[in-house]
Amino acid sequence: MRMNLMRSLAVAALLATAACQTMGEAPVTASTENIVAAVADAARPQADKDRDANRKPADMVAFGEVRPGDKVGELVPGGGYMTRILSKAVGPTGKIYVFASQPVAREGQPPPAAPVAAITADTANYGNVQVVISNFATIANPEPLDLVWTSQNYHDMHNPGRNLDINAANKAILNALKPGGLYIVLDHQSAKGTEFSADLHRIDEAKVKAEVLAAGFEFVGASTVLRNPADDGAKTIFDPSIRGKTDQFILKFKKPG
Repeated sequence: MRMNLMRSLAVAALLATAACQTMGEAPVTASTENIVAAVADAARPQADKDRDANRKPADMVAFGEVRPGDKVGELVPGGGYMTRILSKAVGPTGKIYVFASQPVAREGQPPPAAPVAAITADTANYGNVQVVISNFATIANPEPLDLVWTSQNYHDMHNPGRNLDINAANKAILNALKPGGLYIVLDHQSAKGTEFSADLHRIDEAKVKAEVLAAGFEFVGASTVLRNPADDGAKTIFDPSIRGKTDQFILKFKKPG
């Protein structure tokens, strides 16, 4: 009980500073209670909790203004680190639509698991999570969204093998949102003078901002909570010396209306 209390107090302290770590926006107004509960969720794997110190999920979710009842689209969820937190933050009246590519079967290999299969199977804890297979040039969202969230994978949409029209993808996200809906983009900053590196899994903040604005969004602000000036962007994000501590930007955009 003492550890849970200390954890809740620590999360609350992070939320209190979230507005101070942003530029060009009004103070965060998201409910702190739903965010504290989401990060402290007992059903989260210990491996996820061990990453919290570096990823600062409470600050991220507060910056995204995630509220109970929100309908959220998450692009490319990876292992579901943010999926679980967003699920608990929106609560039972909210919904998380996970937009992911169809897993590709490889010859001689077992069939690939469905995206976030362990989460969707845990209906007792994450019954508000639904997977929607998407090619990202179009997004078949079942209902208008309050928020679209993408963590550490916007750069992947530029990979040559995807052949994805990034402007079409951003416009699809715009169309999926309600008027006034938010789009959060978090990614690894590239080296100075480098717009994008597929090998290093990095992209330049200015490039992302220009692309999203070109699709019709308005820029709201940026969070500095994951910035790390010690990372010069010259190494792959998987390099042991920098993994989990890369220089990352978080941008917030809004659909006009």
